[in-house]
Amino acid sequence: MEKISESRFFSVELKSEVNLKNVTIANGDQENVLLEGTIGELQRAESVDGIVPVIVGDQGTLGVDLTQGEIWKNQMQEKEA
Repeated sequence: MEKISESRFFSVELKSEVNLKNVTIANGDQENVLLEGTIGELQRAESVDGIVPVIVGDQGTLGVDLTQGEIWKNQMQEKEA
């Protein structure tokens, strides 16, 4: 079985820069990065190659490399806490 990396990746693809609301990359002591925008109206939520979720809107797409098992495991841990 292939070991899953501890790091999680995400992608955001917007159809236009008009859909980008805010990008903040802090200077100095702060290391925060903030990306805000809209993917528009929900078209569908799907799984690609067993990686979930991919959320498709009419103005863009958001994807995160989490497996369904990881999501369920996290939800169960939160219920137990």
